Amino acid sequence: MTSVTNGTRISPELRDELHALYRQLHAAPELSMQEHRTAALITERMAALGFETFPCGGTGVVAVLRNGEGPVVGFRADTDALPVAEDTGLDYASTARGRLRDGTDVPVMHACGHDTHITCAIGAASLLTSSRDSWSGTVVVLFQPGEETSEGASAMVADGLWDRAPHPEVIFGQHVWPSRAGEVDIPTGPAMAMADSWRVTVHGRGGHGSRPEDTVDPVVLACHMVVRIQSIVAREVPPLKSAVVTVGSFHAGLKENVIPATAVFTLNVRNLDPRVRERVLTALRRVIAGEATASGAPEPEIEELYTFPLLYNDPDATERIKAALAAALGPEKVRDTPAQMGSEDFGHLPGAIGVPSVYWFFGGMPDEVVDGDQPVPTNHSPFFAPVIEPTLSTAVTAAYAAIMSRVGTQRGETP
Repeated sequence: MTSVTNGTRISPELRDELHALYRQLHAAPELSMQEHRTAALITERMAALGFETFPCGGTGVVAVLRNGEGPVVGFRADTDALPVAEDTGLDYASTARGRLRDGTDVPVMHACGHDTHITCAIGAASLLTSSRDSWSGTVVVLFQPGEETSEGASAMVADGLWDRAPHPEVIFGQHVWPSRAGEVDIPTGPAMAMADSWRVTVHGRGGHGSRPEDTVDPVVLACHMVVRIQSIVAREVPPLKSAVVTVGSFHAGLKENVIPATAVFTLNVRNLDPRVRERVLTALRRVIAGEATASGAPEPEIEELYTFPLLYNDPDATERIKAALAAALGPEKVRDTPAQMGSEDFGHLPGAIGVPSVYWFFGGMPDEVVDGDQPVPTNHSPFFAPVIEPTLSTAVTAAYAAIMSRVGTQRGETP
């Protein structure tokens, strides 16, 4: 059994129930903003625990547990999966299929571990229900859809989340990642990067491959753009600042002797400083427009696909959570970690009401994988397979300890 704060333990019965729930969720993933079965399952489980529930943001679920006077605390778990074909070899591996918005049939996998997030939020909710005499206040659990597409948090806010749910004084979140199971890593201050993704359509003038003089070749033009934008970080971002510019796809033409009329590429920009973000985005527009002008081509079209906000861990709240998790898990299991260049839309939830937040990472890899000679499978990999224990017990303990650090009857002391 795994110890948590205030003397509560995860019973063997709850542990087995959570293991079964995790396997069920892992085998039945759903794409972003399509999490209908998942939302129904969450609603059923949370209602059975005594939480008030309501749908929000399409396929999101809000669950509220009121237990007398006291602080209001929020906890968020994301619920969506990815268009990835699972190759883990697990006996509960996903064989699910889904459809992208353009109608493309794709395999679906919980390749980012959101199934662990759902399971652990329900596990922490179970502990809260069974330990009502040791805390006082209100807990708001946010099961958020569409994190992978940066839609879900904004959709919940736009759907009146904070008009319908009590306002927390702080919101917590956590994410599984490819470090050692049983350990927790917490950044202070900037925790995860802002991200912007664009689709750029480059227009030229098509024609026969034997007569390039009669054309404006969008392939050559787009290639110049791709090469030139790689210098933005190296030459326009201060060396002590961070930024990443990635071109993730490039498509043009259908035949080797036809110069096409258009070329399309997508790019992704990440950074930790709003001023750096604006500088990089401005430079990208300048380079893209300038290369088109130099080639005598029309102005390219830039479509903004999505934006992720900066995820910021409030320093004071983070120190408090570090103490709570160290008490619950052992100080050797809680580590400081630098900001990550991955991105999250979690920040929209506390940002909409101006409250602090704390977000941490929990490991999901067994010792033999972390210490082995092969690369450790990362989030979004078809091989990403968090070991069930101690991953789930650690994350349930962390979630419960964080919430209890605010609403527990001993909240004025280090738990």
